[in-house]
Amino acid sequence: MTTALVDPATLAAIRRRTIWVLSLGQILGGLAFGATVSLGAVLAAEISGQEALSGWATASVTLGAACTAIPLAALAHRAGRRPSLATGMIIALAGVGLVIYAVDVRAFPLLIVAFVLIGAGQAANLQSRFAAADLATDSSRARDLSIVIWATTIGAVLGPNLVGPGDALGILLGMPELTGPYLFTIVAQGLGVVLYLVALRPDPLLLAQRLVAHHAAAGHAVAHADRPGAARYAILAVAGAHGVMVSVMAMTPVHLVHEGAAIEIVGLTISLHIAGMYALSPVFGILADRFGRVRTILLGQALLVAAMLTAAMGQSSTTAVTVALVLLGLGWSASTVSGAALLTEASAENLRTTRQGRNDLTMNLTGAAGAVLAGVVLSWIGYGGLALCALAVVAVVVAFSPLGRASRAN
Repeated sequence: MTTALVDPATLAAIRRRTIWVLSLGQILGGLAFGATVSLGAVLAAEISGQEALSGWATASVTLGAACTAIPLAALAHRAGRRPSLATGMIIALAGVGLVIYAVDVRAFPLLIVAFVLIGAGQAANLQSRFAAADLATDSSRARDLSIVIWATTIGAVLGPNLVGPGDALGILLGMPELTGPYLFTIVAQGLGVVLYLVALRPDPLLLAQRLVAHHAAAGHAVAHADRPGAARYAILAVAGAHGVMVSVMAMTPVHLVHEGAAIEIVGLTISLHIAGMYALSPVFGILADRFGRVRTILLGQALLVAAMLTAAMGQSSTTAVTVALVLLGLGWSASTVSGAALLTEASAENLRTTRQGRNDLTMNLTGAAGAVLAGVVLSWIGYGGLALCALAVVAVVVAFSPLGRASRAN
């Protein structure tokens, strides 16, 4: 299909179809994320025999996402979103298989390697939101990417709630304890790979690049002015929200188990947290398109503050911790949706994929560091102290918010 033949109606239809395909891919990819969040810290603590190492599971996933963010972005720039997204999920699929083997042989280093590989799937999921923005207009960019983020709700919420049935199935098949839920993940990841390779046509990024080249050749291109200061602030806001979210969320299962909560309650709490992360993302997308990117980022920071205070004051109550986790997810959602939209529109077309890769690298490195440090802080000053320490990151994001408004009203 040549860009000269893509009329506005056809382009709109392609954009809608792309969003549907990406959304279905997010549902499938979310199963791995949900299961790992629920079981990762528990498996790491059990296999290592040290609670302080429980944060290494989530840290490894985020580290893996960080390590693959830029290579996958570079692959997308060269060959398109389709091979990039499929490659990330294939690597994650190998990681899931390795988790099962590592638990079976009780090898903690191998378990960490497995979680690092699963992180590639998380990197692909993160890239999907930018893929949704490839063909979007300025007035719909936040909404389009938020729809794809929202779709993760189904898979990510379903994942933790498959812990019980999955474990029962695993026992029936003679699998190591708590690895049964990953059977669902293997099926979902495999279907995701097929979906991206077969259905994501035309490739949204390649089509967008051809459209830009075509309009430039016609002499009527309207290039986006590059705003590096605003782009840097967008990366800061997304990374800060992600670091706060990951550090507190990663320690919540361990804290709840210590408080005597059953594994089903842990799964439910994480499910509600993930619902907070994704379920209202279209609302935040609409707010970001209508009222501005930076204002929506600051709304997200306010929600994070409410989450941290609730967790600190109600750490002994399962209900209060659950409410805090929901608020934590909402704050992450508002910051991530509006931050991704700000980063995309603040970057010239030829710099977008590079900065998107840097954004995902930074947010995942921050999350990995937060998860590792969270285990230490938890053992030192407890869950409430961890929540209060996270407020410092929120303060930094709020303090630098004027950068996001540079050269344009937000």
